[in-house]
Amino acid sequence: MPDIKFGTDGWREVIARQFTFENVKFVTQAIADYVVSKDMAGRGIVIGFDNRFLSEKFAEAVAEVLCGNGIKVFMTGRATPTPVTAFAVKHLGAAGAVMLTASHNPPEYNGIKFIPEYAGPALPYITNELEVNVRKTVEQGKYKDLRYDRAAEQGLVENIDPFDDYIAHLKTVIDTESIARAGLRVIVDPMFGAGIGYLDRILEEAGCNVRVIHGYRDPLFGGSMPEPSARVLTELRDTVISEKADLGLAMDGDADRFGIIDSDGTYIIPNQVLYLIYYHLLTTRGMRGPAARSVATTHMLDRIAAHYGLEIEETPVGFKYIGESMMNRGSILGGEESGGLSVAGHIPEKDGILAAALIAELVAVEKMSVREVLKKVDEKFGALVSERLDIHTTAEKKEEVLAALREIQPPEIAGLGVERVLAVDGKKFYLNDGSWVLVRASGTEPLFRIYVESDDREKMKRIQGDTKEILGL
Repeated sequence: MPDIKFGTDGWREVIARQFTFENVKFVTQAIADYVVSKDMAGRGIVIGFDNRFLSEKFAEAVAEVLCGNGIKVFMTGRATPTPVTAFAVKHLGAAGAVMLTASHNPPEYNGIKFIPEYAGPALPYITNELEVNVRKTVEQGKYKDLRYDRAAEQGLVENIDPFDDYIAHLKTVIDTESIARAGLRVIVDPMFGAGIGYLDRILEEAGCNVRVIHGYRDPLFGGSMPEPSARVLTELRDTVISEKADLGLAMDGDADRFGIIDSDGTYIIPNQVLYLIYYHLLTTRGMRGPAARSVATTHMLDRIAAHYGLEIEETPVGFKYIGESMMNRGSILGGEESGGLSVAGHIPEKDGILAAALIAELVAVEKMSVREVLKKVDEKFGALVSERLDIHTTAEKKEEVLAALREIQPPEIAGLGVERVLAVDGKKFYLNDGSWVLVRASGTEPLFRIYVESDDREKMKRIQGDTKEILGL
């Protein structure tokens, strides 16, 4: 029996090993049961898919099960980013969406996620119910389906393309007039993914000189991963430098995460992007409101918020918690260090297209490079350095360290007193000089992640080393 679990952002597995048409149909039956149980079947479900191998065929399999349960589907006719699929839920008033994507995972993976009616990631109470439904469906070995062509004949399939509506909406969130005045030269890299055609369209219509690289479908993602990290974005960096561009802007495979390259080829880490955009919203836009960040995300957001008499909400890792804060507690920005961001006026789902466009707006308004704006902000609030270490171990060692982590209460780390401990998601130690360290275990592999932030790189390294020693890693 397949062991199907919904992680921080849906269920992902290797194609043909666990991610099979039958398992996709079992998962979809679980989603159909959920939608029917909430009396929302009449609102229909949006189906989106990315550029991965067989994604469009998996999408048809999803449609067959939903239609077999009497639920109308709104089928996107081409690869569609996760944030655009989420936008379509809100735009159409649908009961939710099923998105076929493995985001930035390696090419051999695919995945399925359910986006509820509020157009953001499914919260744990929803994914827990879906997992119960999946187990029941798999045990029974049954799902209801209706052949795709027959479903279409019965009017249960409506083909949609949310492209134009999404672009029109994003232009209400982005200051395209300021971008137009700047005449920026931008290199856009959708990384062979579902974001092809979106960001370049927005920027071109705003008057930018845009060149696109990797703007075609390749299910192998050029032999790499569609992850907008410094390690992967080497061609974007080289193109920005050789063409003397103002910016290089990338999105991952389903365009919900971003990667930013400055005019000199510097990779701007996501933490920096988050606090630059928050600062921009508060100063240039004149917006006021708290920000939501995960426990693993920079405290520079806290410093900026405190300066303006605002608060920060600290959430567990996962954009579902950040989106919930934006919906219910008025956060004007939500972000996580892994490259997820959204802002007030948009959907409560991370959006790499939005984030990249906001950075173009920032550069246009400030009339500076990103690193020059960073220098200005760091001088105002005090610079911070942060880093994540991924430490691979064995399954046995992982359990040993987890047991020790539950009990450990060090009075100091790297000579700095521990002022407070938070055990909401992993274990986070707040140190008496403002530094902090978070230790989290991966939920899927024998791996620990150690996140550290401090005001000095050497101090950060000492905190990393002492934390590893304390844990025996």
